[in-house]
Amino acid sequence: MAHHDFTMPVGDAQVRALRVNDTVTLNGTLYGIRDATQIHMFDRGRKTRFDLAGHAVIHTAPNVRKVEKSAENPAGYAPLCIGTTTSDRMERFTRPLMQQYGVRLIIGKGGLREGSQQAFAEFGGAYLAIIGGTAALETTWVEAIEDVDLDDLNPESLWKFRVRGFGPLLVAMDSHGGSLYARVRDAARGRRAEVLKRLGVG
Repeated sequence: MAHHDFTMPVGDAQVRALRVNDTVTLNGTLYGIRDATQIHMFDRGRKTRFDLAGHAVIHTAPNVRKVEKSAENPAGYAPLCIGTTTSDRMERFTRPLMQQYGVRLIIGKGGLREGSQQAFAEFGGAYLAIIGGTAALETTWVEAIEDVDLDDLNPESLWKFRVRGFGPLLVAMDSHGGSLYARVRDAARGRRAEVLKRLGVG
């Protein structure tokens, strides 16, 4: 188990060095993305002007406040609460995010499935887990909302955050087939089988 401090963007070797149970802290740029964002990008053919190659995305629809643009709030938005949402329903977007845009890291809650695991192995990626209920803490790691695209989808716009010390985040899925979620599932199935056997249930 190791800790990794990344200043984004990252390269292939950095991502493939990650292993399940490692921790990661991010600095620099982090992109916020959610269901509607990706539906418009991948189902409706919209493009973003952002270069996502080598970057991390976080599954979020942040609570923000519209303000005058300034050095502190260059996009005209002040972050109020940058929470993380459940990732599973966005499973089908992992491959196109990585293949078409070069995204390397996905941050969310609850994990992703086998298709994402295959994409991480093929393109070099990882899933970084956040525990639920930590939105207030996460928000302190966001220095500013630097820019925003697809903003007609607000709050499910594509957000460009400037972050410092974002983490530590837990590597829950890696590019080598490791998955904490698969381990928990397999262990639960094993315990279930043992209990059923002791009860004499076939």
